[in-house]
Amino acid sequence: MGLQARIDQDLKEAMKSGDKNRINCIRAIRAAFLEKEVSIRVGGKADLTGEQELEVLMSLAKKRKDSIQQYLDAGRQDLADTEQAELAVIETYLPAPMSDEEVETTVKEIIDQVGATSMKDMGKVMGAAMKKLKGKTDGGKVQEIVKSALS
Repeated sequence: MGLQARIDQDLKEAMKSGDKNRINCIRAIRAAFLEKEVSIRVGGKADLTGEQELEVLMSLAKKRKDSIQQYLDAGRQDLADTEQAELAVIETYLPAPMSDEEVETTVKEIIDQVGATSMKDMGKVMGAAMKKLKGKTDGGKVQEIVKSALS
């Protein structure tokens, strides 16, 4: 079953159970997918690839994380809790994140592949690392690991 079919099925189940937060979040995911489809459409209907679906989900998750931090900074725990609940729903559709050890191993392999020796090579390493690790871990974590490995 494809991701969009799974999301449609989950929406039906959420509607049957009456879980309003889940319904609203899944509808937001579907709307984001539709928006992405429209943006890439060239005559007729466009279908998203798995990678494009992942990009949309990662973008939605990042927006929720940013909102949570802003609400906490403003002392609005109620709004932060709502965003946290939506983030939890979105994360059910994302692949499980890699552990720090797995990211370190991958980064070290990339450093060996590109022949990086100093911080001057960080751009090459980050480009290759983000291409390989996209959707599997946070970019900030990758940057932190690359910096420590090259310094």
